Amino acid sequence: MTHSRIVTIVFFLLLAATSALGETAAEQRSSLADQQEVAVTIYNENLALVKDQRKVTLRKGENRLALREVSAGIRPETALLKSLSHPGGLEVIEQNFDFDLLTPQKLLEKYVGRTVRVVRTHPQTGEDTHETAEVLAANGGTVLRIGDRIETGMPGRLVYPDVPADLRDRPTLVIELDSSTAKEQTLELAYLTSGLSWKADYVAEINPDDSRLDLSGWVTLTNRSGTSYNRARLQLVAGDLHRVQPPRPMAPEMRRDMVAMASAAPMQEEGLFEYHLYTLGRPTTIKENQTKQVSLLSASAVPVKKEFLLQGSDYYYRGRHGDLGQKLKVGVFIEMTNRKEAQLGMPLPKGIVRVYKKDSQGNAQFVGEDRIDHTPKNETIRLKLGDAFDVTANKKQTDFKKLAGSGRYNYIFESAYSIELKNAKQEEVMVKVVEPMPGDWEILKENHDHQKNTAGTATWQIKVPAEGSATLEYRVRVRY
Repeated sequence: MTHSRIVTIVFFLLLAATSALGETAAEQRSSLADQQEVAVTIYNENLALVKDQRKVTLRKGENRLALREVSAGIRPETALLKSLSHPGGLEVIEQNFDFDLLTPQKLLEKYVGRTVRVVRTHPQTGEDTHETAEVLAANGGTVLRIGDRIETGMPGRLVYPDVPADLRDRPTLVIELDSSTAKEQTLELAYLTSGLSWKADYVAEINPDDSRLDLSGWVTLTNRSGTSYNRARLQLVAGDLHRVQPPRPMAPEMRRDMVAMASAAPMQEEGLFEYHLYTLGRPTTIKENQTKQVSLLSASAVPVKKEFLLQGSDYYYRGRHGDLGQKLKVGVFIEMTNRKEAQLGMPLPKGIVRVYKKDSQGNAQFVGEDRIDHTPKNETIRLKLGDAFDVTANKKQTDFKKLAGSGRYNYIFESAYSIELKNAKQEEVMVKVVEPMPGDWEILKENHDHQKNTAGTATWQIKVPAEGSATLEYRVRVRY
């Protein structure tokens, strides 16, 4: 074989090897255009599970698959890729999450040590001039070497020859995998992510006599994950999951967009382990940087009980105080039972309940709000709406005696109190007076009967006539 023949064979072998390496290294990109279906399960505390199904044609053997437009808050260590159309047909070798997104600053930083072109425009003639510059620094300012001089700042427009491969325009998960077949496949990528959250909000309208209310529940979704979820199957999990706290995710800055309202039938609820799962009965699109609301529940004529509460303290049973307050605030509460018979009976996620009532002109006015915790069915919901304007209290200590005791223990105190309740309303009200009692206590004398609901609490129910007053007087002995 001649020398020229050997050189030719070697050249073609090298060309074939280079071509094969190029094919192996070639990156195949998949965007949301390939997406067939997406399911999103959002938990409390800024956590979501995403299941993203895409159709992708893989080569047999090694593939480098770039899954674009995944969540910027993805936890890569939780990612799981599998083939739904060819189970067991892939083996994941390596994966990399590229969160270094394309911005003018990032592009400049990637070109430190490399050359760019500087384009200047003459302010009078409009003619462009071009120079080659080496980027020396881009941290806290730009430093360029142009010819035999160093310039800082931006002397003109910078023109780059290309975008570095490790700088992405969208969050991208790059997976090195081995496929046992060369065909189109449906792949599912499942992962946990931050950036998706939800909360429950409730709106109630109470009737004129404060005996019933209409209740609507809304789920507010916020998407700051860096991507959109088109026609997603949406599920929400309510409950307090135990989580190992991950490092703070490195995600781009996000902004809140306008609120999107989505009318829908109430969500379907079911038990899941020790939590509750709520499923939206139709697909919904959750856009990037968007807040969306979907209907959770609707209930009419829910029975409620209104309560006026004067809450005391235990400090004044230990010493001499005299006047304990004039025009003390009396809290206003409403209670309802989360039962089916009361038009409810659905486990309610924690959230804020805002209450409205119509005025004499028929206009709904805001009358207060309170936060509820996760509430199972058959439990009582108690809301504090504010303090009464027309119902007040004057409280004073009328007597105090130390009967025994020295040092830190074995004290015995006896004291007496007078609580005047005033009602400026045109109807009678019932005020609940709750007094926390320290130590071992005993009511010696009272003009209204009390109840001992707990070991350390005395409770009185006092009727206060319209535009009138009523007085509670009692004497108590406490032992330490």
